[in-house]
Amino acid sequence: MSVRARMRRFEEALRERSLKSTSQRDDIAQVFFGAEGHLSIEELYTAVRKVNPRVGYATVYRTLKLLKECGLAAERHFDDGQARYEAVEEEAQHHDHIICERCGKIVEFASQELERLQERIGRFLGFVVSRHRMELYGICAECREGRHGHPRREHGVHRV
Repeated sequence: MSVRARMRRFEEALRERSLKSTSQRDDIAQVFFGAEGHLSIEELYTAVRKVNPRVGYATVYRTLKLLKECGLAAERHFDDGQARYEAVEEEAQHHDHIICERCGKIVEFASQELERLQERIGRFLGFVVSRHRMELYGICAECREGRHGHPRREHGVHRV
């Protein structure tokens, strides 16, 4: 979904809640929807300040909370102890995450084989699985080969 389409959904959600569209909220949402990957509040705040230096941390926090309440952002908690947020697609397909323990790179992936296996395990144990979350941790190829730098954010969901 495009940034423009996400912004329209955000504007609709604001109207439904009788909230005003402000330039600061719009700047925050625009930066969030245009970002790739999983952002912490601090990362979003830093990126938004480049666009609008007058935006405060509390405004970023409240806007991100609002995006989450509207179903436009999902909150994730990985081992780094920070809440991270990703934009939610309208017809979001489930995906899982693999995270590098050294550089923090997060890669999204989806596996039909894994989904089937989880359903089979649920049935075997007498459960109907309603949802799940999988996070795998390890060391990425770049870190193993000594080619670190800044953590790369993988774009898109890798099909396995």
